Amino acid sequence: QVQLVESGGGSVQAGGSLRLSCAASGGTFSSYAMGWFRQAPGKEREFVAGISWNGGRTAYGDSVKGRCSISRDNARSTVSVQMNSLKPEDTAVYYCAADRERLSRSSRDYEYWGEGTQVTVSS
Repeated sequence: QVQLVESGGGSVQAGGSLRLSCAASGGTFSSYAMGWFRQAPGKEREFVAGISWNGGRTAYGDSVKGRCSISRDNARSTVSVQMNSLKPEDTAVYYCAADRERLSRSSRDYEYWGEGTQVTVSS
């Protein structure tokens, strides 16, 4: 059983940056692909970024591509996503998730989820 705890959310003005981090415990972190998703009120959960177990492959959602960078530190069991040039439409709860099988863009493939961290971007 993997426990995930997100941090780094907050309020920022449009054009600003945030770095979200996720700390994992209770499992072999290096065996999991990791993903970030977000969900705004009234909307479906959306893929933001993902990274393979060894960091060799990454993937980004179309809405954040070019503004976002995901990384992981297997020695510290953490995964982070740096988000730049933030827009009001980036406002959402951001979730960290772990997938035992492979890097995936689908939330259905992720077995473990954090509680989420709120990001609010004001114009």
